[in-house]
Amino acid sequence: MIYIANDHAGYRLKIKLKKYLTKNNVKFIDMGTDSEQSVNFPEFCKLVTNEVAKSNENKGILICGTGIGMSICANRNPAIRAALCKSPQIARLARQHNDANILVLAGRFTSGFMAKRILKAFLNAEAFGGKYKRRMEEINE
Repeated sequence: MIYIANDHAGYRLKIKLKKYLTKNNVKFIDMGTDSEQSVNFPEFCKLVTNEVAKSNENKGILICGTGIGMSICANRNPAIRAALCKSPQIARLARQHNDANILVLAGRFTSGFMAKRILKAFLNAEAFGGKYKRRMEEINE
């Protein structure tokens, strides 16, 4: 399952990504927020990270103004490998080399067109395993 959440600065971009996911028959659960009214992003970040951490099959999308706050918050959970991605190439490599399970986007700096390309690359890439998996395991040692 894909879990998606945002703060107020990521709301508009989330709406565009939800339309993209629906159009492409990708199942997702929207965990908020549902407006541009100011909120504290950690509340919504934790909703997604808690769900993604439950299964290796789950993935997440988090959106805030710069993507930095959501990245910091998400990566506090040891089961999460959140990657702030600004291009499809980075998203693909984040999945392949780092087995990223959460895509983070900068709502104020990423166009809807680019965000869709980034999301597509993230969802279509698979983790390589092997030496890359060993490197990720080394982080928690």
